[in-house]
Amino acid sequence: MNQFQLYFNLGIQHILDLKGFDHILFVLALAVVYMIKDWGRILVLVTAFTIGHSLTLALATLKVIQINTDLVEFLIPVTIAITALSNIFKPKSSSGKGIQINYLFALCFGLIHGLGFSNYLTSLLGKEQSIFTPLLAFNIGLEIGQVVIVVLFLLTSTLITGIFRINRKEWVLVISSMIFGMAIMILLDSVYW
Repeated sequence: MNQFQLYFNLGIQHILDLKGFDHILFVLALAVVYMIKDWGRILVLVTAFTIGHSLTLALATLKVIQINTDLVEFLIPVTIAITALSNIFKPKSSSGKGIQINYLFALCFGLIHGLGFSNYLTSLLGKEQSIFTPLLAFNIGLEIGQVVIVVLFLLTSTLITGIFRINRKEWVLVISSMIFGMAIMILLDSVYW
């Protein structure tokens, strides 16, 4: 397996790892307000998250920035909770022009999520001559993994709301509330353990 393929697979595994499901929760919190027909907007949203994630991942890996790991582990569930709460208080996507708050959440909170993986990636890179290829491969894998999660979630959402005739607003409220509750559990776990 070559270096690109190794880090590409690591990126996919990182987002699909159920042991670290915080990234999945965040991506679902971002996507729940959208429908399949919004695929272009969703792709921009997921890419904004990847850009934020990639930026701090690169800066932390290069040791340009260093943030306390405990603080990052505390902030990650905070970002999930804020995004879910935003959905609860504004449960449908905006059809107006301009940048929605979810795009801002994706980019800015992606910065925090990128810091969460930087220590592990730094240890994997070791004394690599160049981190460009591994970081690029990792982030492409991450992006593809996120798109897979979002597509599967949106297809499931469409089927469930269609078959059971569930109101979209209620669906967004229920899923966002569940994500909020899980984020609070992760937050409490990070504080007390």
